[in-house]
Amino acid sequence: MIHALALILLCQLTGEALARWLGLPVPGPVLGMGLMLVLLSSSARIAALVVPVGEGILRHIALLFVPAGVGVVGHLDRLGPEGAALGLAILISTALAIAAGALAFVLVARLTGSEDGDE
Repeated sequence: MIHALALILLCQLTGEALARWLGLPVPGPVLGMGLMLVLLSSSARIAALVVPVGEGILRHIALLFVPAGVGVVGHLDRLGPEGAALGLAILISTALAIAAGALAFVLVARLTGSEDGDE
């Protein structure tokens, strides 16, 4: 388990270092995730090591929202004046994300020929 966590964090660190070193406009963790995808695709041994740990992390992902919630509650006085604008931005971005997901689903259904929903 420690080796798998170390590999996950090493991929994130490598992505962060590459993003900063090359001045890329892509977040480091995204580059690290791409590196992890390459590693998982190229080696069944690495996949066998990392996948169970990744699934364990995903089972408890709700715990990762606790620090964010504490941060928001800790800065409510700062969020007050911008509350309406933030609420509107959240509503609009949520609606756009749902619409983009639905559009992607329809496009994939058309491309795969399963429009009828019989599969």
